[in-house]
Amino acid sequence: MQVLGAPVARREPFFFPMGVIHILILLLIALLAAPICGWADQGSTNYRDELIEQATIARLADAREWHLLLHYQGNLFGGVTSEQDDDGFFLSTQGKHDPQAELEATIESFFSPTLVGRSKQPAQCAFIARYHWLKERLGFDDSRLAPVACKRFEGWRAELNPQGVSLIFPAAFMNNPASMFGHTFLRIDQKGQTEQTRILAYTIDYAAELPPDVGLEYAYKGIFGGYKGFFSTPPYYLKVQAYRDIENRDMWEYQLNLTPVQIDRLIMHAWEMGSAYFDYFFFKENCSYHILSLLEYANPDLHLREQFHLWTIPADTVRIIVAQPGMVGATTYRPSRSTLIRRKRTFLTPEEQIFSKQIVRSPEAIGEATFSALPVLRRALVLDIASDYLRYKAESDDPEVKVYKERNRQVLTARSRLLVPSEEVAIVPYTEQPDKGHQTSRATIGAGWRNRDTFEEVSLRAAYHDLLDPEAGYTPNAQIEMVGVAFRRYNRAEQTRLERATLLNILSLSPIDNLFRAPSWKVNVGMQTIRHNDCQLCSNGVFNGGIGAAVETQLFKREVYFAFADAEANYSRAYEERHRIGGGGTVGMLADVTDHWKLMLSGSYLRYALGDKSDDIRWYAGSRYTLLQNWALRMEYNHRDRDNDVVFSVQAFF
Repeated sequence: MQVLGAPVARREPFFFPMGVIHILILLLIALLAAPICGWADQGSTNYRDELIEQATIARLADAREWHLLLHYQGNLFGGVTSEQDDDGFFLSTQGKHDPQAELEATIESFFSPTLVGRSKQPAQCAFIARYHWLKERLGFDDSRLAPVACKRFEGWRAELNPQGVSLIFPAAFMNNPASMFGHTFLRIDQKGQTEQTRILAYTIDYAAELPPDVGLEYAYKGIFGGYKGFFSTPPYYLKVQAYRDIENRDMWEYQLNLTPVQIDRLIMHAWEMGSAYFDYFFFKENCSYHILSLLEYANPDLHLREQFHLWTIPADTVRIIVAQPGMVGATTYRPSRSTLIRRKRTFLTPEEQIFSKQIVRSPEAIGEATFSALPVLRRALVLDIASDYLRYKAESDDPEVKVYKERNRQVLTARSRLLVPSEEVAIVPYTEQPDKGHQTSRATIGAGWRNRDTFEEVSLRAAYHDLLDPEAGYTPNAQIEMVGVAFRRYNRAEQTRLERATLLNILSLSPIDNLFRAPSWKVNVGMQTIRHNDCQLCSNGVFNGGIGAAVETQLFKREVYFAFADAEANYSRAYEERHRIGGGGTVGMLADVTDHWKLMLSGSYLRYALGDKSDDIRWYAGSRYTLLQNWALRMEYNHRDRDNDVVFSVQAFF
């Protein structure tokens, strides 16, 4: 029934606006497509979860290889921490301390196209060693986890063209604190290379990134991790030029017996390391330590780094690698340019040595009749040696580099006119290869007599080598001692005391001759026991430094004579003013009597003009006889004013 006055309702035709129709069509397409897309995402997620579950069941996060890849080391109170310090190296925010979290994040990242790491690549490429190891252990299904083409890695690997790996050891270089203990790096030996082309191979090196003109801060930052250390792959010829030609360091090459699979593992892990950094610690996490980490991942049966607790000395790492059964093949010696020149000169007669010196100073001497009268092969040898020396000077920091280059050009021009090949000359190293040397830590037990009293002595030295230690495997005429203590029990005085302490004791003897004129130098910081005034056994702090010169002869076997101008500061309660500062001089001789017997004699006079005004006359005689590689006998006599000390000891290196 219709109510009066009420409006009549009218039914209008219904239609959709065109915009609404378009929206509905898009929604319909989305709904139809959703199951398809949903199944794809769900499939990837399912497979990712399957792999993570499979890895968890297999406990891959606890596997040695995983810890090697991430550089995990055990903490003192449990757990682990990675030595890697670059945040971009970890795919999990907890990855530095949590192997499981990093493993899960790594597997997840393999499904993502996101570019990761400092190198900004897909995870399969940025962390290619992780990818291949996990693929081997989990058996990735390529249809469910598609492999990514890693063109940058493949191009780099093709450039390396690896067939073998060699460990390279440049000997210690005393004039650079970073090189005083030597260095180690790897050379990637290429397929088809020869002795002549080996120098063109690439290397894998680890070193600290130093700012230009680094000064005293180097010691502090180098010791306490203030610099970043990076891996790099420079060509071998650049390393040879730097170490052998410029720094005059003999180099030893140890061919490593690695399988093709192990070489691939090493190359892949080196690639991962190329875009990350470690905090560089001069004594522990240094060049040798991280080179060992590459070798350990290449062959996980090797346990190398765990043998180094407080410090990692390059020579010790060489000895440990050589000690691994079947690890090392052929060993090759590459002499420094100075060794090459010195050894070649021994083949010259006195007259030819004079010609060589004259030609170096003035190539016009080549045209003199007396030189032209020499047999052609002898002239060739003289010119070869002169050219070697001029090239050495041309590559140094000498201000007259251009002059030496021009002289060398003239010498080479004259040499080419002789039209005869150079004679093969066998270059014998001045010392044996580093693996033949003694271990770098030393323990000593001895007994002796001092001023009407007898004593027993025990000493320990952390590192490294002194002038009387067996010289095989070490730089001749060089001494570096760090962190040593000696305790004595005096029987008559019934006193046990710290007799000596060494913080740092460095001495470098550089024999001069007609061509080489490097200075000798020394520095010593430590403590010793003295007799002075009324104090019979007083601790005496010492800071001593000196600059000098040395010459070498072969009158018997080999002798080095040296002289130093000294400066010294002492601190002790034995002095009236508790200190004294002065200077003086030291002369001495170091002699190889036989291959096993070495002798050292020295005398010093110092006058102290500041503080306790006094003087000091010292005599020293020391003799060492080598029993075995790591065992030696030593007898030493020390004399100071009214103070005589004789000790006989047995030394063991470890």
